[in-house]
Amino acid sequence: MSLRKKIHKADYFGDLQKSSLRSYSTKLGHHIIIRGDCLSILQKMNDKSVDVFITSPPYNLGIVYSSYKDKKSENEYLDWLEAICIEIKRVMKDDASFFLNIAGSSSNPWLPFELIVRLRKKFILQNHIEWIKSISIGNDSYGHFKPIVSQRFLHRNHEYIFHLTKTGNVLLNRLNIGVPYKDKSNITRRSHQDDLRCRGDVWFIPYDTVRKKSEKFNHPGTFPLALPVMCLKLHGKSKPVVVDPFMGTGTTLLATHYENGKGIGIDIDKNYVKIAKDRLKKAVLT
Repeated sequence: MSLRKKIHKADYFGDLQKSSLRSYSTKLGHHIIIRGDCLSILQKMNDKSVDVFITSPPYNLGIVYSSYKDKKSENEYLDWLEAICIEIKRVMKDDASFFLNIAGSSSNPWLPFELIVRLRKKFILQNHIEWIKSISIGNDSYGHFKPIVSQRFLHRNHEYIFHLTKTGNVLLNRLNIGVPYKDKSNITRRSHQDDLRCRGDVWFIPYDTVRKKSEKFNHPGTFPLALPVMCLKLHGKSKPVVVDPFMGTGTTLLATHYENGKGIGIDIDKNYVKIAKDRLKKAVLT
């Protein structure tokens, strides 16, 4: 039986240990972790079967991962991600959301925009969210500050979250991540039911301060749990099927678990897959 048929038969969450994935997949609760190349795995998934994609691919900045070599030529990198995104679009339901977290560097700032221009042929950029990791307000600062050694560049304290959809008409639950009004008179004056307004497209989500790599599971590119949680709440679908094709240490799967969804995490690195399994297993058994 082909992998695609087996996944369909199992509705993604059956006993895949009996399938051709048995050597590198693990089922934990309502979730599946797969070790393998995400492009080949996505190609075997069914059309229009996923509610939400949340992922942060390697940024092609020469970051040191456990085994992945993060330094392709620019065209090779863009071609690779474009091919993956084509499969993501095929697998997305018509009302699905694709939250793509990516960033450039001070010396190579164009790459995220080069990618999103390519994806313009395939997706609608429904929302462009700025993820603020640290910020200075007056003489105070908030968030985790990671300094750079340079006389040319300012500290980079933000990344991008591109919210991509098929149509641009995907309805969201903005108040799921809403914030209280400062001026409470706006509640009645604007005929709102609750003391909540839209958070907007700038999200301040700081990292917890870490002092050593082990506190980030020895992974150079993790994002805070609050980020995928907010993406899931914003999409607003009950019990969503969620996929992270660059799972890393499994943060998206943890968020999916806490939001009562069903997650598929894919990663090619056996070390990160083990960490993701351990983290998810602990959450499932709690």
